[in-house]
Amino acid sequence: MRLKNIAFILLMATTLAGCNDTLDSVDISTVKNKVEHPLPARRVAEMQKKNMPRTSPIMIRIFKEEGVLEVWKAKTDNRFDVIASYQICAWSGKLGPKVKEGDRQAPEGFYNLTPAHLNPNSKYYLAINTGFPNRFDQAMGRTGSNLMIHGACSSSGCYSMTDEQVLEIYAFARDAFKGGQTSVQLQAFPFRMTADNMARHRNSEHYDFWKMLKVGYDNFEVTKRPPEVNVCDKKYVFNQQMDASGKLGSAQACPPMSTPPALAMALASYEKTYEVAYEKAVKKLDGMVWYEPSEAERKAIVADKRKGRDLAYAPTGTSLAAGKLMKEEEFAALMQKRTATPNKSAQTAVAAVSSRPSTAAERMKQDRLPQAAGDQAPAQVPAPAETQVANTEGTATTVPIPAQNPLAYAAPQIPDDKKKPFWKFWAKE
Repeated sequence: MRLKNIAFILLMATTLAGCNDTLDSVDISTVKNKVEHPLPARRVAEMQKKNMPRTSPIMIRIFKEEGVLEVWKAKTDNRFDVIASYQICAWSGKLGPKVKEGDRQAPEGFYNLTPAHLNPNSKYYLAINTGFPNRFDQAMGRTGSNLMIHGACSSSGCYSMTDEQVLEIYAFARDAFKGGQTSVQLQAFPFRMTADNMARHRNSEHYDFWKMLKVGYDNFEVTKRPPEVNVCDKKYVFNQQMDASGKLGSAQACPPMSTPPALAMALASYEKTYEVAYEKAVKKLDGMVWYEPSEAERKAIVADKRKGRDLAYAPTGTSLAAGKLMKEEEFAALMQKRTATPNKSAQTAVAAVSSRPSTAAERMKQDRLPQAAGDQAPAQVPAPAETQVANTEGTATTVPIPAQNPLAYAAPQIPDDKKKPFWKFWAKE
C-alpha cells in the first residue's frame, strides 16, 4: 500500500507541474520585437503582489525528472521566491551530468549566466547559453558546447521550451540585467533533492555527484538566496569563508574554509530534519529500485503531442510518468536480460544493486550526506562514464544544434574585490 501511495504521489507531482505552465495566449507571429517583448500583465501583477521590483535579480532552477524550469525572483527583502514555473517541452538523455560532446546529456550543476549568454539570433527563436562547461566540468575533463535553454521544443543536450515560454524566460533575464544584475545563477538538478527522492535514487551511479549538488540545494532552501559557488579539489563548495591567503583552484586541494556560524546552525537543523525523513524513506523503499526510463520511453508516452507537427518538434515526457518502482530482483533480471547484448549502462546498474548493503539501516548509514557545506571530506565524484545514452531515434539527431552566441564567452570577469560577500547578503540587513 505504501508503495502504491508513493507511485500516486509521483504521478500527481507530474500532473501538478503542468498546471503552472499556462501562458497568456501569445501569437508568436505577431510579436514585433521578441528581444524587448514585455512580460504579460499577469506576471507583473504577481510580482507586485509578492513585493518584487520589476528589475530585481532572478535565479533559474531546473528539475530534469519532473521536467520543470522555475524562475525565482528577489523580493524587496532580498529573499527569493518563485514567480514562474514552466513544463520543459524537451530535454534529451537521462538523469545524470553531461560528460562529453555528443552524449546527448543535458547539463547538471551550477552555472552563471551573463548578458553575453543571451542569444537573440538563435535558430530556435530565442536562447540562453547555459555556460557549460563551467569550472567544475572542466576540472572533470567534461566536454560539450552550444548547450542552451531555447525554444522550438527539440533537444540534443539542451533544455528546450516552447517559443511562448522562452519569450517569457528571456524577458525575465533581460529585465534583471537591466536592473543591474551581472550574473544569473542557473541551478540544474536531476530532481528536487528531498529525502524521498534521494532515497528513491540511492542506487544510481550518479548518487555521489548528486549528494554534492544537494549541499548547494540545501543552502538555497535554508537562505532563499543563490549560494556563492566555488570549485576546488574537483568539487563544488558553497558559501565558504576563507582567509585572504586562501586560493581556490578547480583541481587543487581546497584551502582551509569555514561556514558562517549562523548559516552553519541553520544547515545543521535542516540536515537533522532531512536525516529523519531519509531514514523513513529508505525503510519504505527497502527492496525496491527505481527504473529510470530512456529518452525513447519518455517520448513514447507523449507521442500524441507530435501529431500534425513538424518532425523537428520532439517533446519528451517526464521521467516520473515513464519510470516505475520495481523489486530489486525484477530490476536485476531486466538489466541482466539487456546485457545479453553488451550494454555498459545495464551492467553498471546491476552492479549498483548487487553491491548495496543488505539492510535498510546499513544503506541509510552509507548514503548519509555531509552535515554541512564546510565539511572537509571531499565528495566522491565518480569518474566520467564512457557512455551515458544510446539514443536510436533518428528524428532527434537530425535537428540542427543551436547557433552559438558569438559573445557567449566574452563576458567580463567580476574582480573578487568587487563582489559583495555572500554572508552580508544572507545576514539580516
